[in-house]
Amino acid sequence: MKFNAFGRSASVRTALMAGAAAMVLPAAAQAQDAEDEADDSAVAGPANSNVIIVTATKREQTLQETPVAVSVTSSEAIEQAQIRDVADLATLVPSLRVSQNQSSFATSYSVRGFGTDGNNIGLEPSVAMFVDGVYRSRAVSQISDLPDIQRVEVLRGPQSTLFGKNASAGVISIVTKEPQFDFGGMVEASYGNYDAMVVKGFVTGPISDSFAFSVGGGINKRDGFLTNGANGDDINDRDRWFTRGQLLFDNGGPLRVRVIGDYDKIEERCCGVLNVAPSAEIGAIQLLGGRVNDFRNNPDGDVVFTDVDPINNVENYGISGQVDYDFGALGLTSITAYRKTQLGADQDVDFTSLPAVSGANIGDADIETFTQELRIASDFDGPFNFLIGGYYFDERVDTSDQIVYGSAFRPYANLLLQGATGGTQTVDSLEATLSALNGTDYTGQFFAEGQGFFNNIVQDNEAFSIFGNVDFEITDRLVLTLGANYTKDKKQIVTNSTSTDVFSNIDLVSSGNRAIFAQGLATQVGTLLGLGRPASQTEIGAFAAANPAAFGQVSAGVQAFADANQADPSVNPFLALNPFQFLPPMQNCPNAVEDCSTNDDDWSWNVRLAYEVSPTLNVYASWATGYKAPSFNLSRDSRPLPADFAALQAQGLAVTNLRPGTRFANAENSEVYEVGIKGNWDRAAANLTFFQQAIEDFQANTFTGTSFILSNAGKQETFGIEFDGQVYASDALTLSVAMTYLDAQYDSFVASPVGDLTGEPVAGVPELSAVFGAQYNQEINSRGDRVILRGDFSYASPVQVVDGLTNYIVIDPVTGERDFGPARAAAAAYKREVNSLNASFTYAFDMGLELTVWGRNLLDDRYLTTVFPAVAQGRAISGYPNQPRTYGVAARFRF
Repeated sequence: MKFNAFGRSASVRTALMAGAAAMVLPAAAQAQDAEDEADDSAVAGPANSNVIIVTATKREQTLQETPVAVSVTSSEAIEQAQIRDVADLATLVPSLRVSQNQSSFATSYSVRGFGTDGNNIGLEPSVAMFVDGVYRSRAVSQISDLPDIQRVEVLRGPQSTLFGKNASAGVISIVTKEPQFDFGGMVEASYGNYDAMVVKGFVTGPISDSFAFSVGGGINKRDGFLTNGANGDDINDRDRWFTRGQLLFDNGGPLRVRVIGDYDKIEERCCGVLNVAPSAEIGAIQLLGGRVNDFRNNPDGDVVFTDVDPINNVENYGISGQVDYDFGALGLTSITAYRKTQLGADQDVDFTSLPAVSGANIGDADIETFTQELRIASDFDGPFNFLIGGYYFDERVDTSDQIVYGSAFRPYANLLLQGATGGTQTVDSLEATLSALNGTDYTGQFFAEGQGFFNNIVQDNEAFSIFGNVDFEITDRLVLTLGANYTKDKKQIVTNSTSTDVFSNIDLVSSGNRAIFAQGLATQVGTLLGLGRPASQTEIGAFAAANPAAFGQVSAGVQAFADANQADPSVNPFLALNPFQFLPPMQNCPNAVEDCSTNDDDWSWNVRLAYEVSPTLNVYASWATGYKAPSFNLSRDSRPLPADFAALQAQGLAVTNLRPGTRFANAENSEVYEVGIKGNWDRAAANLTFFQQAIEDFQANTFTGTSFILSNAGKQETFGIEFDGQVYASDALTLSVAMTYLDAQYDSFVASPVGDLTGEPVAGVPELSAVFGAQYNQEINSRGDRVILRGDFSYASPVQVVDGLTNYIVIDPVTGERDFGPARAAAAAYKREVNSLNASFTYAFDMGLELTVWGRNLLDDRYLTTVFPAVAQGRAISGYPNQPRTYGVAARFRF
């Protein structure tokens, strides 16, 4: 279980199964009956056909005919691979990466190297998530399990033409099984190491000739694979449960209605942090009785130290209704949905057992979302078909977070202050000095327990889209597709944020001005009196009374000097203490300068030409654009942009110690050029895709050790090649391979938090990902019993996990110039490489019982998913570990 020293692997990728998907998600249900038969045969018998029926353009097509770059994972693959949630799905799709860092709701998805950090609740994903055609606006709203999955589809590249404002990098679609008019169902129980227990199932059947139902649910529990050394609690555990019900009306007529309700809840401790490179500050922490996980002495990475367990509470529920009505060759579809997500968290901020700082970067949040989609699609026999529709989105986000000083923060700050001033300054002496200068008694108030930053932001988001898609059959073999989407997006935020950190509210510039004046006046008067030393207050008072004119002249000169040099760190001694103002106030908005609203619109386009070379070979070429709406920074780091900051200062409206920042990020726009080849033969199938994809103004979110910086990366571009193929070596044996090559770089990112990254490769995106899979499914007796042996191995080439570490930036104390070289060099040492093996063996009885032995990450490939600057610990570096080897047994019964 050892981590590989600093050359680490990333998230796992495995076999890409046969690919197909729907460009319009609800339309995928039309192919469900055919896929049900395929799924049943895959478990009960050998795969004797490699023809997959899909509805990628609202018409039934085979995979070969579908001109879309897409990966599909079947319910059988999900069951056999023991996939528990969307995070595990990355083991089956090479172009997909799923990360879960700071908390359960900091989950983020990326496709082809493009994705959005999940640590800011204001950032909607660039990879849109849908469940049964309903948009989930945050990744956290679908990280739990589902008991009745039909398939999971990953559409790669911009999909904004049909999916609207937040599909600039791709789409993940989870399609569940519809209620059936034949009674049946499934129940499954699994037990594994770390005391992992999963029980789930569903039942479906008829209510009448026209109504059918299905009800499912399950629980997912597991001990944590990390231990909190401070109290013995498990960290990175699982504690989830979920339920889902469906009702279907279908009497064989033109009207069809499907209603779905679901609820899930998560109560977990996530996520454990390892200290992989301690700094000098570890001595101060230990001196005060705190403990820090020192990676060098704990290479297994199975023990962390924190005084606050990272409690995550997530509650999701919603209801949706889909109505389909056929008007001959025209079909009307309406999807209406309401969803609510509630988040709650407690978290250590310093990631040590010292009671220094606690809170959460996402403390509490309520997200309420209403969506309505309406569209009409044609199914003409002629050469022309179309789809047109509209989409409405209305959401309110109410989020609060806080950071609070604990009982040990004042003594910790005292040690840091002494170290920074060479032992000449303590917290007590600083309080006394500033009390005398500012005429306020600060005794016992600096870095006191209970002080902190308390943030609340409410965001209202309303958007609508009008979209369309047309197909022209130029010849029997050549089809031209044109698509367009117009999206209008409006956002408004209202902030209510307060910093009670007394020291962070002190103006060090004006305090320094007074100090410079006092020192200069004492020196000047002492010189005039011939004392050979600075004059005392009594002596200054006597001199002023006896020489009012001379004193006035001296006082004016000293004040002018103080005014001219108050911002000079070599003259103003307090400016060096600015790093100790950890929680400066935030300018609430709207205000006289910032209206804190956006009103944006965009057109997205798609042009595709598909040609059938032969009955077994198709090619296509496409060009598409994507759009992601502007995003507000809903964290405590939501601060005015530089221009607004300057305007606030010029008008005298800026709060004390206001710093410029990134209140919001501009919209991001993507573009892809793609060429694909799809072949499907009797014993094999293969897909090959070449693409050039770019995103302008990518919304990047970078942690600096004390805050998150939201910024627009000028342009990020990726050239890629994707290949997936299957060979049906026999009726029992299927071999598969999937490979993804990505050359991702920043074409322009001048103002990144770690310097100019223009021309640099994008961190975290491996150049090569390869997955090799095999499945053996063989009948072994006359009763029809079967054995199913499945395995896959995934590899991802070494890749630097972050672009840079901001706590290694060197700042010139006089000029303020920044040297980013050390920050980039420090990050270069942290890489990951994936070598992961998953396998399962199933004995399937013909009567419906299946017994399985399974294992994931059997090689116990350990790595850090990412690293970041440790909080308030100098140049210390922290990181998040991946999951270790897991294994277990499962029993499943189908009826």
